[in-house]
Amino acid sequence: CMNTMPKALKYRIRKASPATAPASAPETAAQTSDADGATAQTVSDQAAPATPPPVSGDAQPVVLEPGKAEEGIPAEIAAIRREGLTGRQLRMARRLAQKNSLAPTSDFDAVRLLRAKGIDPFQRSNMLELVAPRPRSLPSDASGVPQMMSPGSANAPAFGGEPEDHRVYQVRAIREIQREIAQRRRRRLAALMMRLLVFVMLPTFITGWYFYLIASPMYATKSEFIIQQSEGAGGSSLGGLFSGTGFATSQDSITVQSYLESREAMLRLDNDIGFKAHFSDPAIDDLQRLADDATNEAAYKLYKKHVTIGYDPTEGIVKLEVVAASPEVSEAYSRALISYAEQQVDNLTQRLRGDQMQGARQSFEEAEAKMVAAQNRLLDLQIQLGVLDPTSESGALQGQINRFEIELREKRLELQQLLDNRRPNQARVDGVQGDIRRLDAVVLELRNQLTGSTPNRDSLASISGQMRIAEIDLQTRTAMMQQSLQQMETARIEANRQVRYLSLGVSPVAPDQATYPRSFVNTILAFLIFSGIYLMISLTVSILREQVSG
Repeated sequence: CMNTMPKALKYRIRKASPATAPASAPETAAQTSDADGATAQTVSDQAAPATPPPVSGDAQPVVLEPGKAEEGIPAEIAAIRREGLTGRQLRMARRLAQKNSLAPTSDFDAVRLLRAKGIDPFQRSNMLELVAPRPRSLPSDASGVPQMMSPGSANAPAFGGEPEDHRVYQVRAIREIQREIAQRRRRRLAALMMRLLVFVMLPTFITGWYFYLIASPMYATKSEFIIQQSEGAGGSSLGGLFSGTGFATSQDSITVQSYLESREAMLRLDNDIGFKAHFSDPAIDDLQRLADDATNEAAYKLYKKHVTIGYDPTEGIVKLEVVAASPEVSEAYSRALISYAEQQVDNLTQRLRGDQMQGARQSFEEAEAKMVAAQNRLLDLQIQLGVLDPTSESGALQGQINRFEIELREKRLELQQLLDNRRPNQARVDGVQGDIRRLDAVVLELRNQLTGSTPNRDSLASISGQMRIAEIDLQTRTAMMQQSLQQMETARIEANRQVRYLSLGVSPVAPDQATYPRSFVNTILAFLIFSGIYLMISLTVSILREQVSG
């Protein structure tokens, strides 16, 4: 279609003579409007006013003077071009021509053919005819321009020629359009309800039917325990800062939680109580029952669903929930798992405490053995040398030497006194000289014992040195043994401080009423899940459809 105005051509428009025009034919105008607000007014070529009629609106058909060179189809199309029709009006004219089984060569030719058939393409009723079919079409004359007809003529339209009848027909057409729109809305609403029924309500009903009528009742036993650390006298101030809080045993609690959720705990529970045999009972529904020949992997998946373990790091509490088909079995499973957790807690620090005590004990035993060896060596020296105490022995010898030397000095003074006489007594002189010789021999012998000049006998100084070395070694080994003993005692205190023990806060008690299934909650949850899935799919389809259509 053409949206630009063609170049204007010169045409002569003749006035209809009064003789040919009927006197009673009034000047008529059929005014139409489209969605853009454009109006077109057609004037009958039978009207013959004294002056050219005024043109109102955007479109005014032009009447060619018959008998000229411009007559014919090209002249009519040229006249239609001069009317200044909009592109929307031309497209509507082409669609209306196709609806009336016409074959126009252009949009302007479509306007010409419609007018030749007696149809005004820009009349409101004809525009509504594109939505709702009309029973009859407008008459036309030979020139293709809609004519003014009397209500009683044979070619008058069905709605009559009066404006009131025209408005009544428009109201009927609008009501028909509204009725079709309402029908489409009802069909879409019915389709929406059907989809909701199939994809949301039906799965929700099946889920609720299962939970209310088929699902086997399950009993849950809940318990809580905490892992604590013994508070010893030792330990730094930083360690005492976190003692008594959950941070001191958080690692142990997480380790126990992981152990209770492991396959090892499941296999141990199956060997002790019979986990697989209980959940293979035919009384349990098919969705929750374990097959008779189920593998350990299938049993472990079921174990993770029925054994829930949670850890609160702020308080250090481990929460345990065990679900079984019988309340007694549920309580037995819970107590067995708590005993497994307690054993695991004991095993956590057993190696550390054992290593600490073993090292301290070995050090003490080595120090004790060396102290005993030093003591035996000192005893052997005492037995071998015949000296109990070198210090006392040397003191006694030194005292004897001093006493004999005093006597020897006295005898020498006595001898000097005897020799000072003119006629000394020879017998007394000989006796004193003999005493002096004997005292010299005794002093020499005692000195030889101190200095070691006696043959085949160690000196007292040598014996004293050996004994002193042995005593110092014994004292050193004794001090080391005492230090090792103190270290062993410290290690024992530290090992006792590292002890973890499980304190049961909430004991497992068998319930007297089934805990699961929660039929109402699970049904509502299933409804919300299916609704969300349907909403996401609908939004995805709408977006894809919009992208494809765009």
